[in-house]
Amino acid sequence: MINISKLYCDEVTPGDWLRYGKKDSGDPSGQIVPKKASDRRPVVVWNITRACNLKCIHCYNDSGSDKSSNDITTQKAKAVLDDLADFGVPSVLFSGGEPLMRPDLFDLAQYANKSGLRTVISTNGTLITVDKAARIKDCGISYVGISLDGIGKINDNFRGVDGAFEKAVQGIKNCIHVGVRVGLRLTLTRRNVQDLEGLFDFFEAQAIERACFYHLVPSGRGSTITSEDLTHSQRRAAIETILAKTRHFKETGKKTDILTVGNHVDGVYLYLKLLKENPARAKKVWKLLTWNGGGLHSSGTGIGSIDFNGKVHADQFWGHYDLGDIHQKPFSTIWTNTDEPLLKMLRNRRKHIKGRCQQCRFFEACGGSLRVRADLHSNDPWAPDPACYLTDEEIGLNSKNIN
Repeated sequence: MINISKLYCDEVTPGDWLRYGKKDSGDPSGQIVPKKASDRRPVVVWNITRACNLKCIHCYNDSGSDKSSNDITTQKAKAVLDDLADFGVPSVLFSGGEPLMRPDLFDLAQYANKSGLRTVISTNGTLITVDKAARIKDCGISYVGISLDGIGKINDNFRGVDGAFEKAVQGIKNCIHVGVRVGLRLTLTRRNVQDLEGLFDFFEAQAIERACFYHLVPSGRGSTITSEDLTHSQRRAAIETILAKTRHFKETGKKTDILTVGNHVDGVYLYLKLLKENPARAKKVWKLLTWNGGGLHSSGTGIGSIDFNGKVHADQFWGHYDLGDIHQKPFSTIWTNTDEPLLKMLRNRRKHIKGRCQQCRFFEACGGSLRVRADLHSNDPWAPDPACYLTDEEIGLNSKNIN
């Protein structure tokens, strides 16, 4: 994640302690601030069910109402949560499918919180009634991320169900009404990128402080809509709009937590922009970016995933590569297996990265961005990330010195 509010506008935001190693910043809630990003335990994205009431065309794991899975039992799930707590993971994000379709979700969330785990849910929001919003609060879920992909019909077309937008908006209102922290998740595509201004207006009207803008990863059903992915120029324009609107919110006294996800290049682009606007701030941002390391310490280190079949992955998009199975071994054992080939390489990616990523002068801040995107695009996890929109000149290369 690239925290635009933190890096560009110097906001103190939740997660600063974990993302940038900043003590007394972003409320670590008793967690130990890591000395190095490589020391972090992973935030675990747990796709607790494959069932879903929507039919999103870009679903990264191909969930739906008619999809089968090897669902974990409640008892076994609690054992997994015990293992995650003992392992020291900072947070568990219950996702799906649609996590609210899992009958024991609240029981599991409450159990996780009693075990000392911070819990978050990622949901489409359409099932959050007033009663369920109250249960979310009562069981100690600290944050609800609701997925939207545009306003009105644009969102409904993505989600495959008419009325999904209005139901999600009501879910947002229900969360805010009971005092649950809520934010939005949006995947940037050609269908919605033209209305970023309108989306920020929507955030403001709904009093939403947090929004995460995801770059498309062609996994699951996302592989069928690659024509919807942004061009390099569209990515740059989108980031410019996100930066400008975040700065506007800051200047008008509104507290925000605006992030981009799935493309660490955004941090470098922000840094280059600050070099022109505010060199002193750029110097501080460079320290934050290089402490974090971008992709260097994300997939396979700072984030991991368990899918609805119990398979463990380097992140939620690596569904085509299994690290192990929680039905057979604890997550902690799987994650610390020093002989696992992909984990070994992800944790030492500098030796394996190729092409313009390998020679980029900003590698220590970007880390080669998202390796799974490179793998899905070219069947080579060490090829350059095709979503990098910086020019060869910007990253210190020319056509003659690229391997």
